[in-house]
Amino acid sequence: MSLKQVSSNKCFEGFQKVFEHDSAELKCKMKFGIYLPPKAETGKCPVLYWLSGLTCTEQNFITKAGFHQAAAEHGLIVVAPDTSPRGCNIEGEDESWDFGTGAGFYVDATEDPWKTNYRMYSYIKDELPKLINANFPTDPERMSVFGHSMGGHGALILALKNPGKYKSVSAFAPICNPIQCQWGKKALGGYLGSDVSKWEAYDATQLVKSYPDSHLDILIDQGKDDQFLSAGQLLPDNFIAACTERKIPVVFRLQQASCFCDLSLLGCCFGYDHSYFFIATFINDHIKHHAKYLNA
Repeated sequence: MSLKQVSSNKCFEGFQKVFEHDSAELKCKMKFGIYLPPKAETGKCPVLYWLSGLTCTEQNFITKAGFHQAAAEHGLIVVAPDTSPRGCNIEGEDESWDFGTGAGFYVDATEDPWKTNYRMYSYIKDELPKLINANFPTDPERMSVFGHSMGGHGALILALKNPGKYKSVSAFAPICNPIQCQWGKKALGGYLGSDVSKWEAYDATQLVKSYPDSHLDILIDQGKDDQFLSAGQLLPDNFIAACTERKIPVVFRLQQASCFCDLSLLGCCFGYDHSYFFIATFINDHIKHHAKYLNA
């Protein structure tokens, strides 16, 4: 499968590149970002896949997260794909910010008109890793996954549905229980139909209840003042309860900023939210979390 290089930038002695390719799974052109650390010039490196959230492209993470220095130091290739098929000429694909374009939800759609193109789960699990391993100096046996919001949901379900495939998993503000929130109900209902039992196959809180063993160390960071947490879209407590019941190790960190400012200044004490400012603050912790397993 041929790759077209879109851009290349030197960064911390490695290279941040963007490529375009024709996807057989999604039946459209797709882009992905890939960071090649200095170590990739002399040997094979483990691969860490990042899955972005609603409305994002491959650009959001590579330009905003500030992960490059840590990835270079730990010798990790980091791949950041797009979040959905694009330009498929499906009626309604561009009508909503939380469904269709930019909102593939990392599922394989079964409903018309989405089922032909909207197969992000298989694209991320199978097609993209095969493409990466065939074209870059990777170690196929060392692979991990993490993500944000919708992408955090994607990372969790990929790890839980494929025991042993990923060495580690982590997430920022993941959608933990999509069958119980409005984002999830809209996306899963649209892509998978009205049978809720089919939705459970893409719900981390449901999947962890039948995970076969405890050999999965999960790290989750959540901003205390995340507007979508308070709106009931993320539901991390449900996931944590399910993990506790199954004795699956999960480190959940509710992050809030310390305040030393004048309390009379309106808004000065807001904590961490859902943005990439929050992600950039803790991204090094996540890179270290994955490096511990990928470089073991």
